[in-house]
Amino acid sequence: MLDADIVVVGAGAAGLSLAHRLPARASPGAVSSVVLVDPPPGPLRPPRRTWCFWETGPGRFDRAATASWEWLRVRGRDGGVVRRHLAPTRYKMIRSDDFEALVERDLKDRPGVRRVEATVGAVTALPDACVRVAATDAAGAAVDLRARWVFDSRPPQRLPAARTRLLQHFRGWFVRTERPVFDPEAVDLMDFRTAQPARGLSFGYVLPTGRHTALVEYTEFGPAPLTTEAYDRALEDYTRRVLRTGAMEVLSTEQGIIPMTDAVFDRRAGGCGRIFRIGVAGGATRASTGYTFATVQRQSEAVARAVRAGRRPVPPAPHPARARLMDAVLLRALDTGRVDGPDLFFRLFDRVPADRLLRFLDGRSRLYEDLAVGLRVPVLPMLRTAAELPWLRRRHLPPR
Repeated sequence: MLDADIVVVGAGAAGLSLAHRLPARASPGAVSSVVLVDPPPGPLRPPRRTWCFWETGPGRFDRAATASWEWLRVRGRDGGVVRRHLAPTRYKMIRSDDFEALVERDLKDRPGVRRVEATVGAVTALPDACVRVAATDAAGAAVDLRARWVFDSRPPQRLPAARTRLLQHFRGWFVRTERPVFDPEAVDLMDFRTAQPARGLSFGYVLPTGRHTALVEYTEFGPAPLTTEAYDRALEDYTRRVLRTGAMEVLSTEQGIIPMTDAVFDRRAGGCGRIFRIGVAGGATRASTGYTFATVQRQSEAVARAVRAGRRPVPPAPHPARARLMDAVLLRALDTGRVDGPDLFFRLFDRVPADRLLRFLDGRSRLYEDLAVGLRVPVLPMLRTAAELPWLRRRHLPPR
């Protein structure tokens, strides 16, 4: 049986970010050993994906960034354009392969850190104030780990009870065009010139890496994902009809589903106070936007500070209670159709200063700023929705 101070389960964004920050042996507040466990190559490993977030100044993972921008655009259904300058903030794009390679290099020679390839099963508290992590390696052999603290980033098998749940589902093409059709200075964050679905909303998302290259995504907020063929038809329509790319080559693709829910995620597991959920499993995804990466970084830094100080390393709440309430109202209003999603988001970017809106979307805005933002949305439908929320029962919604 292997022993460690900390076991981190899962080597996605949350697990790698935490392992990267934990103090190494012989540093102040160090732990003597950290074990990072991720499954062997196969279906349990997540596919390649792209993370985006905004950040002011140099960042911890800038070496892994594919690109960054200081201009954002939002386009309305009628072709109206809002262009916002973010400086000194930048919108950054990191691909998972580059992120994993950076963390792997940095951890390779760090004393006290080791990586184990195994599929984790049960995580249980022991009578001696330790936690047992039972796993199986690629050959089927048992791997037993015992630790003081366990941070589990595996996605939950079932989402917690909620009043509302939408899915942010998308498919993206990495493309190269013959003509120089992209503006490498600006991200098209939401382009509502897509064909809108009967329920929910859709938009195009363009991350240009040059005049000829970009990641182009078709995204919906709605009740159910599409087939791959339906996504590709939507992307074909968006790139040809809206972006007018002309001849182009699809270099690679990515596809995903992000639950947007007002469920309350429990960051503690097992009842012993030594097993914690992090990342998506710990509620790091912002319900109203789907952004996760920046929240993961804040949680990871807070846990690492607690470790250095010798405190119980409980991950902090990923978002303030007021932000979660506003997310719940917005999700319910979108799901019931009381507000027009494309109009609401376009109006926010058009009427709210960029720095204030980014603080609001990050959950770092003050009460008076939240009220100012609230006045820029359809007030009566949102108030009606807020009034009914306390009477709605949380329930386990069926898988979609």
